[in-house]
Amino acid sequence: MPNLSRITLDPNTMGGKPCIRGMRVTVGTIIGLIASGTSIDVILANYPYLEADDIREALAYAAWRTEEIEVNLVAS
Repeated sequence: MPNLSRITLDPNTMGGKPCIRGMRVTVGTIIGLIASGTSIDVILANYPYLEADDIREALAYAAWRTEEIEVNLVAS
């Protein structure tokens, strides 16, 4: 996993989903907003406690996760 200091995983916050700096804003929320065409400026205006670096790290985290490879194990 890349060094992403702004992405946190806590089983007591949002069910353990990856969040931004321990807040109740998930990486999935940010990625979904960007995918729907919401600009970073609008996201930052709607979530004033977020910073541009939070958005960049959410994107980096999502990109890293898509590169994971699933390996099917053969049952013995």
